[in-house]
Amino acid sequence: MARMSPFFRRKAVPPGERSVTLVGRPGCHLCDDARAVVEKVCGELGVPWEEKDITHDRRLHDAYWEQIPVVLVDGEQHTFWRVDEGRLRKELTGN
Repeated sequence: MARMSPFFRRKAVPPGERSVTLVGRPGCHLCDDARAVVEKVCGELGVPWEEKDITHDRRLHDAYWEQIPVVLVDGEQHTFWRVDEGRLRKELTGN
C-alpha cells in the first residue's frame, strides 16, 4: 500500500491543545442537543470549549444563521445542525 504524502497527513494534536466552539442562539432545541454532546465529549477528553451566541455577534450571525448549531474545532467548521458524538470524539483524538 502506498504511503500518504506528509503534505496530506494531519499532525496529531493532543486533545488538551484543541479547542471547540459551539455557535448557536437561545431557544434553539438543536443547540441544546449539541451543547449536551459537546459538553460530554469535551469534558471526558479535557478539551476546552466555549459557546458563542449569534444574536450577540453579527459576523457569526451572517456566517452561520442558517446552519446553527455549528461546531468549530480549532476555528474550522466541523459540523452543523446535528452533532455526532463519535465523529466529534474522533476529530478531537485522531482515532
